[in-house]
Amino acid sequence: MAWVVTKYLLTAAVVVLVSEFAKRSDKLGGFIAALPLVTFLALIWLYVEKQPPEKIANHAWYTFWYVLPTLPMFLAFPALLPRIGFWPTLLASVVITVVCFGVFALVVRRFGIELL
Repeated sequence: MAWVVTKYLLTAAVVVLVSEFAKRSDKLGGFIAALPLVTFLALIWLYVEKQPPEKIANHAWYTFWYVLPTLPMFLAFPALLPRIGFWPTLLASVVITVVCFGVFALVVRRFGIELL
């Protein structure tokens, strides 16, 4: 149980770190947020918990493919925010991401990559 609590605390610390840096500097906060810190932590947790190398490699592989369709949201969010406000923009970003993911999954399926 202590291990799970440790994982929660360290992972939460990453989110707090990003938000604190973002308060002080938009660029630095964005840069730190763009780093795959959560993925690194997940890979470390999988390794420390003695998961097979294939499982760890698959996590990195699928993370790559799942990140790509989220990228349009980062362009839509700043464009929509001044027009429709924070919460509607957040909701629109979720919808945009889901739609992009669905389309992306269909496209990459043609190349033998199964995301769904």
